Amino acid sequence: MSDETSTPRPLKIAIVGAGPAGFYAAGQLLAATDVAAEVDLFDRLPTPYGLVRFGVAPDHPKIKSVIRVYERIAKKPGFRFFGGVEVGKDVSHEELAARHHAVIYTTGASHDRRLGIPGEDLPGSHPATDFVAWYNGHPDAADRTFDLTGRRAVVIGNGNVAVDVARMLALTVDELRETDTADHAIEALAASSIEEIVVLGRRGIAQAAFTNPELRELGEMADADVVVDPKDVDLDEGSKAWLERDGADVREQRNVEIATEYAGRTPEGKRRRVVLRFLASPVKILGDDKVTGIEVVKNELVADEDGWLSARATNETEVIDCDLVLRSIGYRGRPLPGVPFDDQRATINNLDGRVLDPETGEPVPGVYTAGWVKRGPSGVIGTNKKCAQDTVTQLLADLEAGALPEPTVAEDIADLVAERVPDHVDFAGWQRIDAHERALGEPQGRPRVKLTSVAEMLAVAHAAETETV
Repeated sequence: MSDETSTPRPLKIAIVGAGPAGFYAAGQLLAATDVAAEVDLFDRLPTPYGLVRFGVAPDHPKIKSVIRVYERIAKKPGFRFFGGVEVGKDVSHEELAARHHAVIYTTGASHDRRLGIPGEDLPGSHPATDFVAWYNGHPDAADRTFDLTGRRAVVIGNGNVAVDVARMLALTVDELRETDTADHAIEALAASSIEEIVVLGRRGIAQAAFTNPELRELGEMADADVVVDPKDVDLDEGSKAWLERDGADVREQRNVEIATEYAGRTPEGKRRRVVLRFLASPVKILGDDKVTGIEVVKNELVADEDGWLSARATNETEVIDCDLVLRSIGYRGRPLPGVPFDDQRATINNLDGRVLDPETGEPVPGVYTAGWVKRGPSGVIGTNKKCAQDTVTQLLADLEAGALPEPTVAEDIADLVAERVPDHVDFAGWQRIDAHERALGEPQGRPRVKLTSVAEMLAVAHAAETETV
């Protein structure tokens, strides 16, 4: 007689969002030894990898090499990819839940936070998210235009995205042509007249959110000086205490050291300048029919009883003439039909990955979340691995406790998707897109030339596998 307890239990999971958190969650589930997991991974675009494809700066190919990990996950038995399928439009949450034991939402945080100041919507003022999507070839942004004919751009924010944006504006054409920057963006950036990029941070260098490699790269560009006022690295007592506190982040101290080295440099007269400004907040974007400048207020740092330093506006203001403003002050998740959402935090309403009913505060059976839409836009790509692992741990604990609902519809979700989105893309289809893009890039010495049209992607994805690229 067979030992029934040795047979892994079948477990059908839908994951919505094929970025890092989605793939890490899939990998954790498919690696579980006591369940026979089947994972259906959905994305509204025909291409997987989310911010690795559309958010990581094109001149950071080493970061993008994490894709190889996701490719190995996709090869595991039980994995299926449904690209070009928008949950909430093509199929509903309820339809996914009815055909799976659980649904995990890993849709990220794709919307920008607003400054809430006058002039924010003037032509020439843009969310950095739009600019990043544009130069990374996101289909939603391929038709956007950015006026790069002015002399000065201002980037608002002190995180890695702000630094990426500043660097992309300052790179030479030769530096850009070694990357997978979208062709339309290379053409526009090659013709750019921008000479100076000012990066504004509301607090000091000791509180900046840059990672050390990102900040260091600014000083390594071929034809751009990086400029820091020595006064900005002469730390106030509060910042000194902050860096010396118990559990202080070594990253912050290293950022101060890097910025101090920049402050001691003599500009070499390169074609462009990246100017790092601290303790300055925008209060108004100026102009009538387009951006002509930005009014900023000088800040001072004020410590609370825990030593946390906040920026407080002074009475000192300044106008910086500029022609382009890119706002990079954070990302927000967006609500999904049928899924509880916390508007204040701009995340799915959850506790440790279990989605909560806002009325009862109790977990919604079989609904989970991971990644930025779970915890907010924090950390680096690798941070999503532990985040996804923690969520999967909760899910498997609920399975063990008998708390996961059984599917109520026997029909395979693939049949419903085939009916609703007959031209959806499976992982083999994505691999054809991938091979096509790489083949386009090879003669130019580039990692790939991205397709930026969904129609083009679909045509390549559904071409016969024997067709030469």
